Amino acid sequence: MSHPVRVRPRAAAVLVLASAAGLAAFFWPLFVPAQPEAIARTAEAPLIFVVLLPVLVGVMVAELTGGGLDTKAVAMLGVLSAVNAALRPLGAGTAGIETVFFLLVLAGRVFGPGFGFLLGSTSLFASALLTAGVGPWLPFQMLAASWVGLGAGLLPRRVTGRAEIALLAGYAAISAYAYGFCMNMWFWPFSPAADTQLSYLPGAPLLDNLHRFALFTATTSALGWDTGRAVTNAAAVAVLGTAVLTALRRASRRAAFEAPATFTDRS
Repeated sequence: MSHPVRVRPRAAAVLVLASAAGLAAFFWPLFVPAQPEAIARTAEAPLIFVVLLPVLVGVMVAELTGGGLDTKAVAMLGVLSAVNAALRPLGAGTAGIETVFFLLVLAGRVFGPGFGFLLGSTSLFASALLTAGVGPWLPFQMLAASWVGLGAGLLPRRVTGRAEIALLAGYAAISAYAYGFCMNMWFWPFSPAADTQLSYLPGAPLLDNLHRFALFTATTSALGWDTGRAVTNAAAVAVLGTAVLTALRRASRRAAFEAPATFTDRS
């Protein structure tokens, strides 16, 4: 069973480069000493936007020119981004509850990794505009959400039925922790704090800072916010997954993505 929206070689190359650049943007303080600041990454965030937006445009152009996306797929991307933007305020992150990721996981599963990557960024961007959540954290949220959608599209395709729902629920929970892990790394090295076992140590060995970061994540978010997000994601997929997957696949079949347009002369 193939994805209705396939990733072409050019788009795949752009996705690989974008992911590599994103990983560097998140984790460079582990390799290059960074000094804590009062406001995390305020100068770096505009640069990430400057890099991220051309990447999204590049993926879109590569997909459109290569035939991976057509106008119907772009319209579907817009509709799902709007739905996700409307869903996000329902949870608003209270106790880690997030209502935006389960649809992202299911759409990435149905429409493929390239579509999932784009949907992650556009959903978070649209929801930030809707909830006045624009800030230096936004480009990092967009990247992390894009990886969630990308990963969902890369899951094994042969799994179906209840096993598929179990797979997606498990992935939704794991990706919730991965998202929290990345977003903690966004601000942890720049947090002005006393020198404790949880603090970033500029210039310290990689394993030492990773150990400190693991303790910081487990103490401050993994047992609370990230677990709330994981439970919300997994429960939403388990309860609504079958119905939403059916609806998305029916919409995909009716849209007939990549089907060549034919015209008949009735004169």
